[in-house]
Amino acid sequence: MHLCFFPSDFKVNKHQSSFSLSTFSSADQLSIMNPMLTRCQQKTICSQLGRVKLRLLYKASIHGFTGADFHQRCDTHSPTVSVGFNASGYVFGGYTKQPFSQSGQYVHDDQAFLFTFNGEKLLKYPVTGPANAVRMISNSGPYFGEALVLVNQSKAVVNSNPGNYYNFTAAEMHGNDLNLTECEVYQVEETTELERPWRTVTWESLKRQELMASIKTYKPTLSSVSQPRVLLIGSVGAGKSSFFNSINSVFRGHVTSQAISGCSSTSLTTQFRTYSVKAGREGKPLPIILCDTMGLEDNKGAGLDVDDISSILNGHLPDRYQFNPSAPLNSETLAYRKSPGLKDKIHCVAYVIDACKISIMSTKMEEKLDAIRRKVNRMGIPQLVLLTKVDEACPLVKEDVRNIYKSGYIKELMQEVGAQLGVPLSCVVPVKNYSEELELDMNCDILLLSAVIQMLRFVDNYFDELSDRLSKVEIKDVEYR
Repeated sequence: MHLCFFPSDFKVNKHQSSFSLSTFSSADQLSIMNPMLTRCQQKTICSQLGRVKLRLLYKASIHGFTGADFHQRCDTHSPTVSVGFNASGYVFGGYTKQPFSQSGQYVHDDQAFLFTFNGEKLLKYPVTGPANAVRMISNSGPYFGEALVLVNQSKAVVNSNPGNYYNFTAAEMHGNDLNLTECEVYQVEETTELERPWRTVTWESLKRQELMASIKTYKPTLSSVSQPRVLLIGSVGAGKSSFFNSINSVFRGHVTSQAISGCSSTSLTTQFRTYSVKAGREGKPLPIILCDTMGLEDNKGAGLDVDDISSILNGHLPDRYQFNPSAPLNSETLAYRKSPGLKDKIHCVAYVIDACKISIMSTKMEEKLDAIRRKVNRMGIPQLVLLTKVDEACPLVKEDVRNIYKSGYIKELMQEVGAQLGVPLSCVVPVKNYSEELELDMNCDILLLSAVIQMLRFVDNYFDELSDRLSKVEIKDVEYR
């Protein structure tokens, strides 16, 4: 949950001892604003409201035990959950979908309810008089019918009248203790957060080390290829070059920018580049080569030409070949590799797709990607999707990249792009490239390294298939003789 504390909103009231905000460090200020409602209690309340989360708007011990303080923080916000706490240990309050105001009028709400906690169990009291569910009183806090008022008449007290549009017993609701030690109001916000992550990831430093070690010690199943080649294909600005830079950064131990990357309406990559990642500054090259191409563009004659794809897949392009979108590569082109070996060919294709642009992908771009996919399919080369910029697409992931597989929205995007490109969900891997950071982040590293591991697994599948084919050919050749 994202909670914000604004020093300018801080007030001292008569229920607090006198102190000034300047007494506290930034860390102290943030700790003061922590919700008193536990994570377990928040989840229990949210379970009554659908796929939502709670964001703290008002905390009486911080902002003031007055109606004015409450309304300043909470008016116009909806839906809300208001919670009272007393010294007897009771946690109780109410929910309304209506925004608070100071009109003095009753407001209709057929979904309003009061609640109290009995241990971890939530006891719920639905509104019995919807027309009078909530009253908008200026000198009090949350005002539910005439049954329950928090911060009544701008005091740290509760006004309790069971039976007035809500039925409950005072002893059960608050233990007849009408003095408030705290009052909090939360805004209810929709969230795509799933209850459990749908893919299992270990977010630990040891896991990062294991992934790095697996990549460093990887050996292809075919001895004729020491460094499998993975081709990165995507539209301009999707993050192909940034992906290489990010992988390079992980193994260098700091953020690097070897490949040209950035924001542009046309491709910043104009050459075919083959990048070998080193295990540290003086380390050995890793057993993988990432091949970068021009970005795909909508217009004909701009960006990577689909007709060049076959030449790239078959290994005819040398490193640093200069693309010419208006003239596809042919066998007479200077530096054209006429007899490439298996080690020169592409062994896996990764489509790099911007998560923020899946829903607005143009028809022309979809057609180009489909044409490429068909070519790759015909050659039997494995394909996967790298879904980039997931933090920009989803606030939940921006808050913490470890939420990547708890985001229902990201899962929907992955399903959508999988359907667009004709690959199963298991072939879609989300990553967060380094773009503005100066230091590495362990969790980002784990996602990036996991993507490389997946590439190497796909390469193994491809080599196994090739080996099977070669074995069958040899057997047939023996039989023929």
